[in-house]
Amino acid sequence: MAAAPPPKADELQPHPPKEQLPGVSFCITSPPPWPEAMILGFQHFIVMLGTTVIIPSALVPQMGGGNEEKARVIQTLLFVAGINTLLQTFFGTRLPVVMGGSYTFVAPTISIILAGRYNDVADPREKFLRTMRGTQGALIIASTIQIILGFSGLWRNVVKLLSPLSAVPLVSLVGFGLYELGFPAVGKCVEVGLPELILMVVFAEYLPHVLNSGKGVFGRFSVLFTVSIVWLYAYILTISGAYKNVRPKTQVHCRVDRSGLIGGAAWISVPYPFQWGGPTFDAGEAFAMMMTSFIAIVESTGAFIAASRYASATMIPPTIISRGIGWQGIGILLDSFFGTANGTSVSVENIGLLAVTHVGSRRVVQISAGFMIFFAVLGKFGALFASIPLPIFAGMYCIFFAYVGACGISFLQFCNLNSFRTKFILGFAFFMGISVPQYFNEYTSVSGHGPVHTGARWFNDMINVPFSNKPFVAGLVAYFLDNTMHLHQSAVRKDRGFHWWDKFRSFKKDARSQEFYSLPFNLNKFFPSV
Repeated sequence: MAAAPPPKADELQPHPPKEQLPGVSFCITSPPPWPEAMILGFQHFIVMLGTTVIIPSALVPQMGGGNEEKARVIQTLLFVAGINTLLQTFFGTRLPVVMGGSYTFVAPTISIILAGRYNDVADPREKFLRTMRGTQGALIIASTIQIILGFSGLWRNVVKLLSPLSAVPLVSLVGFGLYELGFPAVGKCVEVGLPELILMVVFAEYLPHVLNSGKGVFGRFSVLFTVSIVWLYAYILTISGAYKNVRPKTQVHCRVDRSGLIGGAAWISVPYPFQWGGPTFDAGEAFAMMMTSFIAIVESTGAFIAASRYASATMIPPTIISRGIGWQGIGILLDSFFGTANGTSVSVENIGLLAVTHVGSRRVVQISAGFMIFFAVLGKFGALFASIPLPIFAGMYCIFFAYVGACGISFLQFCNLNSFRTKFILGFAFFMGISVPQYFNEYTSVSGHGPVHTGARWFNDMINVPFSNKPFVAGLVAYFLDNTMHLHQSAVRKDRGFHWWDKFRSFKKDARSQEFYSLPFNLNKFFPSV
């Protein structure tokens, strides 16, 4: 077959690959002015509240707790998230990431709730306390796998083999894989969730390009504008009696006064370690939670890569990812000490907010951590914001998760898309990353348990939980195929984009890595990154 003629000088050329994302107003090391940074930090606080409320709201009633316990767990989760965010931004990856609750840890926590040894506890409060102590013990053990893999550098050796091609399915499904929290949750109260979704698109994507003045204001502060409008609208619907005669479930999703958080929260409450009592340990539950902890490592690796892109930093070096995973393990240890009934991982929605605002500043996220701690201590005020109807958050998630998924796809700019090897790895990893978890989830919804169903619930979780996780399956398939298929062929290295990240595989090869990821207070002298 005849080769294509060379392009003429005036013909259109493909867009050149960019090591750093252009168009970001404030990158990782360039903070906005203080007043603007404070408002942007408050926005990050509002966005992370969704997950912070959803997880305890699902778990605490099953544990036997009431509104008071639910409010206290939310305060504790918020408080520890603030501490973990500060630790991650100062000493971990130093990326502008919020470290909050993780949906990945929900399944093994439910297994602990359903454990037979709590069935004979008649008092709901006592059952709540015993179950909480059980989760604390499992999380203490689970944190060790992240601390060891992270700080020993073992995870660095895994990430060094990651290419742009194998990163695409992993990062993409970190965002796209959360689609169940998007429009399905909007539909639970469509008259509240849909206006939020539409207004977010208008404020963030249209108004900045239509208006002549105040362009940056509407896009940068779109969360505050839209949440205020729709929250007020939901309040008007509530007090006007629009939900008087609807189903209780609809009232919970739509009304602004059904969360029970404001009444259950104390005015001032400072969470402290072992506030629920000393942890209890069960070997099986610890093994299941350790497997979940490993899945969280994979998810957070993809999230760190996305955050580095939207912060307009260079590709995060493997040693820095490993350091961040170690500090994430410290975060899970703090979760277990304080009793959050949940583990810590990177908040995906807050990475999407970096993209919406075009602000990837580290300082903004550190300020948001201050808001988390402040409102966790002032319980009533924090509960006020936490009572925002959850479909409003779901409307925002549709945009935030889409941006994170698109970030993964953007790494294809470094790959050869005309290679059959690239097409197979890409397509197969995406397909299996969606199809395998779909099988496991469908099986569970029909049968009430996963495909692996033995007498040991902890063993079931060790198999069912990872294969129900979309980014884990997709990342595993892409990573294995990319590092085993046709590596003897000379063109494969360039086809997979491996050479583009060569200079970032070692911390000291590129000066920008030191600019973006060096530890503060000259700590790199004592803790060198290699």
